[in-house]
Amino acid sequence: MSLRIGLTLALCAFAALAQAAGKDDGVLARGARDGNAPAWAISAATPADWTRDCCTYARAIGVNAVLYQGEWSGKPQRVMVLNVWPRQLPALADEVQADHQRYLQHDPAGKVSGFAVRHPAMPCEASVYQGSDHVDDVLVFCDPGAASGVRLSWSMAFDDADSSRRALLDDFMRVVVASRWAKDAAAPAHGR
Repeated sequence: MSLRIGLTLALCAFAALAQAAGKDDGVLARGARDGNAPAWAISAATPADWTRDCCTYARAIGVNAVLYQGEWSGKPQRVMVLNVWPRQLPALADEVQADHQRYLQHDPAGKVSGFAVRHPAMPCEASVYQGSDHVDDVLVFCDPGAASGVRLSWSMAFDDADSSRRALLDDFMRVVVASRWAKDAAAPAHGR
């Protein structure tokens, strides 16, 4: 359990100090206009040795984009996942609270902690889920603003005993704080 507390403290410290690092690699995912929400594009800086995917594995698992190292394994651990969806709840805090409730309904023995993330362009809030299955999840919800019509999240799961957890979390937080939402006039009609 002390390793998990250390994880939470390390993430809090990193979130307080995180600066957008690395060069923006350009658009990672796109979405078509949806009702009042304009077409959008999410760009992000990709850490060295990570593969960007919006259209093969991401589509297969029903998300907007994934970043992974090495070969695609199909396992959720060590994969950064981007999800973008139309705004439905009134506030970012409502999204976070609803997610906490869903998680604890699924895993009543799980633990949840949260903290704010200093994203330079939009408010973000992180949650650390410590599962009774010994798989931990980090999930960051971000709100690019009412005019965007959407909210987005980045998530990553890893085994709680993963020896490279710190390096994975550092890369993850760099991606989160470097991600950007923008209107996209060139978005395809199919949404990606």
